[in-house]
Amino acid sequence: MDRRQVLKTLALGAASIPLVQATALADVSPSMPVVKVKDPAAAAPVAPAAPTGPFTLPPLGYAFDALEPFLDAQTMQIHHDKHHAAYVTNLNKAVTGRPEVEGWPVERLMHDLAVVPEDIRTAVRNHGGGHANHSLLWKSLKKDGAKAPKGELSEAINAAFGSFAGFGEKFTAASMSVFGSGWAWLSKDAQGIVRIETTPNQESTLTAGRVPIVGIDVWEHAYYLKFQNRRAEYVAAFASVIDWDAASARYKDAH
Repeated sequence: MDRRQVLKTLALGAASIPLVQATALADVSPSMPVVKVKDPAAAAPVAPAAPTGPFTLPPLGYAFDALEPFLDAQTMQIHHDKHHAAYVTNLNKAVTGRPEVEGWPVERLMHDLAVVPEDIRTAVRNHGGGHANHSLLWKSLKKDGAKAPKGELSEAINAAFGSFAGFGEKFTAASMSVFGSGWAWLSKDAQGIVRIETTPNQESTLTAGRVPIVGIDVWEHAYYLKFQNRRAEYVAAFASVIDWDAASARYKDAH
């Protein structure tokens, strides 16, 4: 084969390279940057899962940073969107498909816990309590809310503790006394008398027949990002954002 025939053969071979292969070779040329095209489907937002039971996560009702500098935005977001959401999910798992209790509101579940079927009672106590307690918590906080109770609640606090300041001292002491995880409460009994009490974990005062008026969550997830192990500082900050107008209305409406 002479030189002319060799060159002809090579030319024919080059022409037979598939277009897609030639394009790929061109894409990695040193003079041209490689551009990666994302799959449009992969970039599409994922729709939130539909509720799988009777209970839903209530909205926080205000921005995550609305209680700054007392309670930080990151904690509020995780506390609401992760912890409270998990209680709702697990409560739904417990009651779905159980006609004995599936239509009950969470307040009845907690009040009548003794008649909840035994095989789901612990789950309802833990996750129903978590849902009920946190639903009340979010509605009890406001940065520029009333700083003291009024009306009937003010009278009940003065009768029980001597003064609002006396209540504050005892409520702080109760909050600090909780060993491990739990809550401290201002609650109302059937006679309208208020008391300070504590509950472990996510147990509710409703189970004991008392209506919660104000509750402070002293689980570490409620304060550890900002305050670490300084629970006393958290309790003081929490007291600065209690909405006493909401608490006074709750006391008046409670039966």
